[in-house]
Amino acid sequence: MDQSIESQILAKVESEATFQEGYRLLLSHFQERIYWHIRKFVLYHEDANDVVQNTFIKVYRSIGSFRKESRLYTWIYRIATNEAITFMKQKRRHDMISMDEYVETVGERLQTDPFFDGDAAQIVLQRALAQLPDKQRLVFNMKYFDNMPYKEISEILETSVGALKASYHHAVKKIEQFVKDVEV
Repeated sequence: MDQSIESQILAKVESEATFQEGYRLLLSHFQERIYWHIRKFVLYHEDANDVVQNTFIKVYRSIGSFRKESRLYTWIYRIATNEAITFMKQKRRHDMISMDEYVETVGERLQTDPFFDGDAAQIVLQRALAQLPDKQRLVFNMKYFDNMPYKEISEILETSVGALKASYHHAVKKIEQFVKDVEV
């Protein structure tokens, strides 16, 4: 994201007279990217929409306290990531299903999801991702699908690059093993 656009957004939201215009600009530049970041984590369109809405409500309420210690998009990604993790924890508690049951339902739900257009291999990959711990799944998604550099992921997740590399490595090994087990 162009830092000059971020500067424009911040200048507009700092003024009460242009706040709404700045927030609309923020939404137009970040909403789709945040949707796909969240969608890869929560998997389902309806869930992703809920999390995106919660994310941008938090952004709206707290943008005035944004301290500019990181880039705006990093700050928004961090909020989105935290909202997605919170959503998944609440969903697992609410549904009270085991991880094995959850992994099985992922494939079934994706096959009936009109917004999912993947093939059988994509469903296996999503099932493999569903069995990962949240942090490993996030790191894998951000590195593999979004092609983010470790430094950027480090800023968003507020952890070291070394820890991220280890999480990614473990995620890849678990995915490989899951795929091998499914093929057998």
